[in-house]
Amino acid sequence: VQLQAFGGGLVQAGGSLRLSCAASGRTFSSYVMGWFRQAPGKEREFVAAISWSGGSTYYAGSVKGRFTISRDNAKNTVYLQMNSLKPEDTAVYYCAALRSPWDSDYVSVPTQYDYWGQGTLVTVSS
Repeated sequence: VQLQAFGGGLVQAGGSLRLSCAASGRTFSSYVMGWFRQAPGKEREFVAAISWSGGSTYYAGSVKGRFTISRDNAKNTVYLQMNSLKPEDTAVYYCAALRSPWDSDYVSVPTQYDYWGQGTLVTVSS
């Protein structure tokens, strides 16, 4: 699976952005999909994940209620709608694919994921 994330940019605090991650291959619907982010000088951290069908989602506490993950298996694409953005949301955002049954205990762990996209930069100005 090859992943390509896009949709990042510069936005003012309180604004919104929608990230997209397009996947190649015919088995996209077999993968749990996740979004992670990495700010300068910090470790990569979990943002959100979604199950194969989209029926289960899981969010980091810092984004819950502001971000929404969704997927369209017909388009091989996963989305991250980001609302009420804050300067601390500034980071490079990565999408990732995990070929495993849904388990909220490990979908937040970066090392569990099998494939990664190249990242897209989100900058939130104050």
